[in-house]
Amino acid sequence: MTIATDIATPTDLNLTERAQDQSYQIAQAAAIAADDRKGENIVLLAIGEVSSLAEYFVIASGFSKAQVRAIAGMAEESILEKFGRKPRNIAGEQDGSWILLDYGDVIVHAMMAQEREYYDLEAFWGHAPKLEVFLPEPEPEQSA
Repeated sequence: MTIATDIATPTDLNLTERAQDQSYQIAQAAAIAADDRKGENIVLLAIGEVSSLAEYFVIASGFSKAQVRAIAGMAEESILEKFGRKPRNIAGEQDGSWILLDYGDVIVHAMMAQEREYYDLEAFWGHAPKLEVFLPEPEPEQSA
């Protein structure tokens, strides 16, 4: 798993306040779900600081349509389980090269690498702060 590091992260964001925000928690849950399904180049953008479209975008790449579907499915399942929320809209499930889960305040993009490169959402929304994704620590393996 890789987290994108090519977008500068502002240092003036108050992480403590943000961590209390459910939208932020949902975005983090989606990023963790993407990581769980071996998503690559996972990015969390604070879109709400530059647009009223949503509060956060979560963007993750998959390398097959099956993996893109798995990333989106795991994000949807995780958010439903932890927050009791279903997406308002889902787009792209049939094709599977770019699946969008729209929660209103959080929009999850699971995309094939080719679509991600072509549409380049990170560049289009480059003025939005990129936030750190906090992944759970792996549990140490126990020796027998």
